[in-house]
Amino acid sequence: MPQFAYNAINAQGIELSGEIQAADLVSARDALRGNGLFADFIAEQKSARTEGVKTPGFFDKKVKPKSLQVFSRQFATMIEAGLSVVSALVILEQQSDDPPLRLVIVDIREQVETGALLSEAMAAHPTVFSRLYVAMVEAGEAAGVLDTVLDRVAVQIEKEQMIKRRIRGAMIYPSVVVVFATLVMMGMLMFLVPVFVKIFDQLGGDLPILTQYVLKASNALRHPWFPGVPIPGVVFVVTGFGLGLWSFRKWKGTESGRARWDAFKLHIPMQIGTVVLKVSMARWSRTLATLIASGVDIMRALEITAQTSGNWVVENETAALRLRVEEGAAIATPLIESDIFPPMISQMVKIGEETGELEKMLSKVADFYEDEVDASVQALTSIIEPMMMVGVGAMVGVIIISMYLPMFKLLTLVK
Repeated sequence: MPQFAYNAINAQGIELSGEIQAADLVSARDALRGNGLFADFIAEQKSARTEGVKTPGFFDKKVKPKSLQVFSRQFATMIEAGLSVVSALVILEQQSDDPPLRLVIVDIREQVETGALLSEAMAAHPTVFSRLYVAMVEAGEAAGVLDTVLDRVAVQIEKEQMIKRRIRGAMIYPSVVVVFATLVMMGMLMFLVPVFVKIFDQLGGDLPILTQYVLKASNALRHPWFPGVPIPGVVFVVTGFGLGLWSFRKWKGTESGRARWDAFKLHIPMQIGTVVLKVSMARWSRTLATLIASGVDIMRALEITAQTSGNWVVENETAALRLRVEEGAAIATPLIESDIFPPMISQMVKIGEETGELEKMLSKVADFYEDEVDASVQALTSIIEPMMMVGVGAMVGVIIISMYLPMFKLLTLVK
């Protein structure tokens, strides 16, 4: 497990320093806070094991979710069959067809052989095993139901990937249409419009307003923007778009940018914001249900659910919910008062708490919202497809009409 060095202040104002073991930086800070210490500085210590290990780069291969799901299923089957953790890892290491995952399995096996817990070995690879995964394995180890927990992890990964596939599948068509329409429009402005320009120069006279705007757009793409710089405007447009996209991703990666973007996504019109909320609710319910079923403490389960919800607004609401539960309130009470969580979740959670079947109720909520996401995505796709076709037709039509308007005007003058 990673080691963290810290400088902290206790309740008496005395400054202390030392080291603490934790799964990650957030867990280390929470552990210090639980001991009555306020961390002023905290950083991970590089051990001999991690020194010299290459940090994953942009082009490095990542472990595929499908490979991780198969790994969990096979691991669970072997543990259920009575194999030891080390023996199961040796077999998985030999038969894994995912090279990055094979390297991770080798490292985990080596750590377990030296006396580390399986959850501690997995926590050393946070890019592969999420906090949810590590917490569930840790709970499974403590309760002696590691095979059951690994099976639940595989189901969790499968459900999350199913939602992602639905969203990606719905986005393919609009993305292809937008790219195609943009390329067609730029091609017409750069190659078709100049042919008409020569004809207009021969005819003379004043051109219609729409035609003038299209000609200005064509000239902006074909001609240099700055004197002495022989670079056509289309290069600046493409470069500016790339820089804008890069800047947006960098901004979205900041804490304030992520908060604003996640809040904006929930209010996008045309039912898109509703779909985003349903995806978050499905993930929230499934994660919390899986953690509770695995025997994870409710406070830690809420903490992990908040951090893996995928939306800053939901994460913030869950953090506030955790504080209320820590003060002694029932989970359903702050959910009922929340403006983010739908009434269905609060009512199902309330029933689950009263009947002692919270995990079952949350699983039913997750199933419901996953089906809702599927239906909403299909409905949204059926609305977007004709709108995209109309948009493409309008873009091409404006250019074609603007080129023919001067000819129509000339025919009127001839008559």
